[in-house]
Formats: sequence, structure tokens, C-alpha cells
Amino acid sequence: MSLVGGAPPFAVHAVRFASRPGVRGQHFLGHDDRAGEPHPTAYYVWLATNADHVVLVDAGIDPGRPVPIDGITFHRSPVEGLAELGVRPEQVDHVVLSHLHYDHTGTVAAFPAARYVVQRGELEYWTGPMAARIRREHWLVSGEDVGHLTGTARSRLDVVDGTAEIVPGLEVHHVGGHTAGMQVVRVRTAAGPVVLASDAAHFHENLADDHPPPILHSVPDVHTAFDRLVELAGDDGLVVPGHDPRVVEGAGSGVVRLA
Repeated sequence: MSLVGGAPPFAVHAVRFASRPGVRGQHFLGHDDRAGEPHPTAYYVWLATNADHVVLVDAGIDPGRPVPIDGITFHRSPVEGLAELGVRPEQVDHVVLSHLHYDHTGTVAAFPAARYVVQRGELEYWTGPMAARIRREHWLVSGEDVGHLTGTARSRLDVVDGTAEIVPGLEVHHVGGHTAGMQVVRVRTAAGPVVLASDAAHFHENLADDHPPPILHSVPDVHTAFDRLVELAGDDGLVVPGHDPRVVEGAGSGVVRLA
């Protein structure tokens, strides 16, 4: 699918809503002699806007709810981050969920007019019998958030398979790897395509060194996803990793326009 046509180009913003200190061993598969080195992580949602659409990519974490990991510092809620860009929750017409881990779904209930976009493989995995059996994954998903999508918001849930154009100039691509139904978002901007990798690549280093994260569904598919990200960006595009502090480096507010 080609991002061409008459639709107005999007502006894309990254909103860092939280951060956490960490070490390399938490963020890269396989411990080595650098595993204990400091390696901070950032938490984002992304906003794509043009004259016709307001699209939120991922829904972050609600600071008012418990989180299953220590050390997170909240700088704002995702909804407050949108407000800093002049966007109210009711103005969001689509929420694209890259995957259903808790740190990407936490405010799904805050957008009363939005349609939610999830890959079929992702939804079926987390609502099916296998995820319930794999105990090491239980902490990664919020039953409350998934319940909202499949219950209260079911009439606004768009379940897609593979590649789909969500609105003109913005499309999703299933890549898998990190989760069964991991999807990435490619957005047409005036500066070229922006590929929002979310957790298909947590850090720039994942791509540069071909080094997977430790939380994953399939190692081969993680590497295939890395290749797909580069392919989707092309020669003039930008790949934006999902947790790299450098995405907003130099922007003291933590809210930055990417293109």
C-alpha cells in the first residue's frame, strides 16, 4: 500500500508521559558483561493530526491506576499530554493500539468518540486460552482495558488483518515478534513517511545492532519486524522506536513534533 494521494499530510507528535531508570539486562535479550549498565526507558503515546483526522497511537498508562513495575515516574497523563497539544479526548476519532500490553492500553476508556484499531491476531491471543496458561505474561496485559474494548466499546472496535489503511494517509502493518499481533503505523507527512514502531523496536539500538528485546512472542519474527520497519520507512522516512529517551532528547517538555 502506498502513502500517496490527495489527503492532507499529517503532523506527528511524540508525547512522553513517563520514564523509568533501568539497566541493559532489562531491555535486551541475553545477558552479557554490559547487562548491569544503566539504561533508562521512556514511555510514549503518539498523535497524528491533519485537517480531517485526529489519530492517537497507543493509550499509555493511566497514572491513577496501579502499575505492575517499580520505578516509573509520571510526567503527565497521556490525556494531559494531548491537552498540551490542544486536543481533547472527544476529538480523537481513532485510537490505534499497536498491541495490548498494559503500558499501551491504559487510557482506552478516555476517548468516547474514537474507533479502536487492533490486529485480529493480537485480540484473539489475549482473549484466548493460551495467554491464560502462560503465567510469565499475565502481568503484561490489563483485563480491565481488554474488557473495555470487547465490552463497552465493542461497537467501536475495528479488528484488522495484516495491512490496512485506517484513514487516508495512515496505515497499519502487522509485524508480530514482540506480541502475536504487534502492528506498526506508517503515516504520510510533508517530510516523508513516519513509521511509529512502538514495541516492534523499543530503542534505536534494537535496529542498529539487530538486537531483540527480552519480552517477545517470537525471536525470528522480531528480526523480520526490524526489516519491515526499515522497508516501510524507505530512503526518505523516519522510524520512531517505542521507548527510546532520545526521541524527545533536547525537548524539555517531553512533547515534540517529529514531522
